Amino acid sequence: MYISFWIPTVILTAALAIKLPSIVKMWRDPLLRAVGGLLLFACAVFVFAAPDTIAWTNRVTGVPNISAPWVYSLLTALCASWLLLIIAWRNGLSDGSTATRRATRWVVSVYAGVVAALWGLFALADAPVERLRDLDTYYATTPFMREMILLYLLAHTVACAVTARLIWNWIRTDGLDAWLRWGLRFLGVGYATNLLFDASKLTAVVARWTGHDLDWLSTDLAPSAACVSASLVAVGFIIPHAGQYLHERWRIRLHRLRLRPLYLLMRSVTGGREPFALRGTGELRLIRRETFIRDGLLQVSRHLDEDLRGRSYEAALALGFPPARAEALTAAVTILDAVDTRKRSPEAESTASPSGPDTAYLLREIQAVSRALRHPDDIKAVRARAAALAEKARA
Repeated sequence: MYISFWIPTVILTAALAIKLPSIVKMWRDPLLRAVGGLLLFACAVFVFAAPDTIAWTNRVTGVPNISAPWVYSLLTALCASWLLLIIAWRNGLSDGSTATRRATRWVVSVYAGVVAALWGLFALADAPVERLRDLDTYYATTPFMREMILLYLLAHTVACAVTARLIWNWIRTDGLDAWLRWGLRFLGVGYATNLLFDASKLTAVVARWTGHDLDWLSTDLAPSAACVSASLVAVGFIIPHAGQYLHERWRIRLHRLRLRPLYLLMRSVTGGREPFALRGTGELRLIRRETFIRDGLLQVSRHLDEDLRGRSYEAALALGFPPARAEALTAAVTILDAVDTRKRSPEAESTASPSGPDTAYLLREIQAVSRALRHPDDIKAVRARAAALAEKARA
């Protein structure tokens, strides 16, 4: 159990590190402030709830069990941050309405009062025996300690129940990003799991009141539920950002890979290759490949055969290809013909109209043209049909 306290701490710290740049950059955003406070308090709870840290805090202060109100205060502050986060989420990022301010003040005042009451009850209680793991059940029947334990559990239960309910209601709304929806699912399960922590603690405490011993619920099951819950909540905050980041990286990489056929064709024309930087970002590499391809297309543009373009488009439509696909195949056929012409007769003039060849589509839709080059059978069929149309026209 001691090791498990640090597992959610590491995951929560990772989530905080991922969110920190955005929090610092947009500090005035109430939603980001709430997320930052939540993750910070969650990390602090698990750091100070570890048995070794509890013993160290008690030893440094010289007060037995002073870690109890300290950890309970951090947990109460964490509960308040949950509710503040929900208020920011539900009411928008910049909503300054009276209802929002009133709800925020209500949460802060109520949970600040709970923290003050925790320290007041601890000051009135008599708890001389240090307990590192079973303080809740050991002092469950001790005056003032009993009220302190019950108060923090009730505050925690209310916050968990409200937060979980509102998150699950939000998941069912339309228009959510897929990554955000998955993040909310993890958050919802995490907060629901926290209710198992509260149920275990309360059951063990009530069992002590009735003369029974169910301490294992408090010392074994409840910490496990808290660790699982914190890990799920941290993952819920990580998923939307990490998922969107990885999705964007994959999208850029996929676009670059899809341009490879056209890139290789332009390399055969220019004899060069795109500039390469070992530390270049994915966006920069994609831009460099697109620029290289467009430069190569401009070099072969004067060899474009406009008559072939028209016949190829007519042939592609006759073969049953939809217009968008037919246009991409037409461009591929025209480019391949221009490359062959350039290789045979570099100084040959194009058969374009006096105003020059139309390169707008080629330069704009390089992704579609490159995908068309991946299907040589379709290109061969269009070429053959276009040649047949030319023969028919001559006849």
